[in-house]
Amino acid sequence: MLVNFKAPSMARREDHYPRFRRRTLLLGGLQAGLLGLLGGRLHQLQSVETDKYRVLAEGNRLRTRLLMPTRGLIFDRTGRVLAANRSNFRLLMTAEKPRASAGAKLVEMVLDRLGRLVTISERDRRHLMEQIRQPRGFVPLEVRENLTWDEMARIEFNVPDLPGVSIGLGQTREYFNADLTSHIVGYTGRVSAEDLASSDEEAVLELPDLRIGKRGIEKSADRALRGKPGVVQVEVNAVGRVMRQLNRAEGDSGADVVLTIDVELQQFVADRLGDQSAAAVVMDVITGDVLAMVSVPGFDSNVFARGITQAEWQRLLNDPRKPLVNKAAQGVYPPGSTYKIVTALAALESRALTLSDRIFCGGSIDLPGWDQKKYCWICPSGHGWLNVTEALQHSCDVFFYEAAKRAGVDQIVQAARKLGFGKRTDIGLAEESPGLLPTPGWTLERTGRPWTIGNTYNLGIGQGDMLATPLQIAVMTARVANGGYGVRPRLIAATVNARRPIGLRPLRSAPEAPGLSFRAENLNAIRNGMDLVVNSPSGTAFASRIMERDKAMAGKTGTSQVKRMTDAERDRKISQEQLPWHLRHHALFCAYAPVGNPRYACAVVVEHGIGGSRTAAPVARDILLQVQKIDPSRRTVRPSSLTKTVFDSTAETPATAGRGDRLTTERWQRRKITGP
Repeated sequence: MLVNFKAPSMARREDHYPRFRRRTLLLGGLQAGLLGLLGGRLHQLQSVETDKYRVLAEGNRLRTRLLMPTRGLIFDRTGRVLAANRSNFRLLMTAEKPRASAGAKLVEMVLDRLGRLVTISERDRRHLMEQIRQPRGFVPLEVRENLTWDEMARIEFNVPDLPGVSIGLGQTREYFNADLTSHIVGYTGRVSAEDLASSDEEAVLELPDLRIGKRGIEKSADRALRGKPGVVQVEVNAVGRVMRQLNRAEGDSGADVVLTIDVELQQFVADRLGDQSAAAVVMDVITGDVLAMVSVPGFDSNVFARGITQAEWQRLLNDPRKPLVNKAAQGVYPPGSTYKIVTALAALESRALTLSDRIFCGGSIDLPGWDQKKYCWICPSGHGWLNVTEALQHSCDVFFYEAAKRAGVDQIVQAARKLGFGKRTDIGLAEESPGLLPTPGWTLERTGRPWTIGNTYNLGIGQGDMLATPLQIAVMTARVANGGYGVRPRLIAATVNARRPIGLRPLRSAPEAPGLSFRAENLNAIRNGMDLVVNSPSGTAFASRIMERDKAMAGKTGTSQVKRMTDAERDRKISQEQLPWHLRHHALFCAYAPVGNPRYACAVVVEHGIGGSRTAAPVARDILLQVQKIDPSRRTVRPSSLTKTVFDSTAETPATAGRGDRLTTERWQRRKITGP
């Protein structure tokens, strides 16, 4: 009998075959599905979304970078260069993986080696380390600028041992007549974190070699001067290193700015002020052009352009005469008796006082509600009976105490605002101060005490909390002199742009400004009083009159108190000359000329100059005489003569002009001077 025998192990194996086949099919199906998904995705990437990923790939391969435009120049009204561009050699470093530990150590090592070749300040080193930590890729960063030939030669000789180091050609700002115009023109500097935070141009401001305006016109006209950056397209490798340049589009050079300042007059004013701590403003009463704005002492703007040292900075900060402060627009002082012009107009316009009213000055006046007196410091024995014109002539305090009381603080504040006090003139200087025009509301908020008649008396003679800049005093004088028109001061006469040339600005004989609604007879009375101040033997500034009658000036003296004299000091008859310099009174004077047909206004403040008639008036006299002689408002500069003045004069053309200057010259010669 035959038996069909199978081993037990073989039987079990046959039992597993169906299960094995199921797994195989399942895995095969899974693999087929995955391959299908992969194929579908490849089809989507390579066929359907080809354009999208081509753009992304190009984005990884190509980089677009901004190019620095040439900064515009700054001229005075006659075409003298005040700010230009000078070529300079810069020490650059390109750091690979700077945020990695090894990269940072390499940068430190290279800086140590460079420090043995050239001087690198701690400030420059710290600034570089901050820059290289930013995600900028392989962008050359500036280590130092303004290299000398010797420094450049030492670096070039050692370049093989200085990975990432190179020499680049850039531009730096150069200022002419820097001490004269430093407070007006200002200076440029590196972009700070604060600049980045407050600007909407982050991409442009992140250019490592960009310099922006930090002060003065350089700051207020920065965008126009800076121009429009160009664009360069480069090809980079996988780690971001530039391999080659593909396309390049140059930007637009910055516009050139022509100021209203006349450097010749500016020099005269500075020389006349000498080594005092003082300020003076000269203004065209018709157009508002500021022809001179001098604050002494000044400072050298080129120090900031090349990078100021700590020692230089401390020297400027510690100077008691404050050379960094633009005293003409930023310095604030009690206007003293120059403010009596405002009080007189307020009283007349409100009809609290008429032209025929006379007020008696017995040397003092009682302070209502107080057991005190207010004195007439000009004449303690009293002036007698005075009308408003005579009160201005003698600068009688008692008269203006009474006039202020009659007019009231609201009328005085209203007249002051019309004449330009208590607010910025918006002349184009970021550092300009608005001064301070105290009101009852301000006093209550500031001190917690209500306004008193004593506050009104102080405001009536320009003392107490009242503060003004020399520029504001000049604006007041101009508005009174031109017949009550709200002419506004300005520093920028023209912006010269190759894309938008416009013609010359016509001469004006009448103000293009709104009327301030002062009655003509009241303004005439004020001007008559200012005439008597200077040209009457009993006027407070008679000693400073202009002897040439066709150039005669009218003005108003002022003295602002710095230190209140104690009773003990009065008993000992301590004079101002015996006080330390910083405790003496400020001297002020405002004036216009010529008397019969006003064209120029001037305000002078001499810090601690003791008295307006003694110190400030003689300065203003010489300035107004000089400005009438040169008559800058009537100088007409044609484009051709401006170009010749700027570029054919060896005295004014930069001796160190480089490639950037030549390009700028060619650009200028294709332009016309503009005017509003």
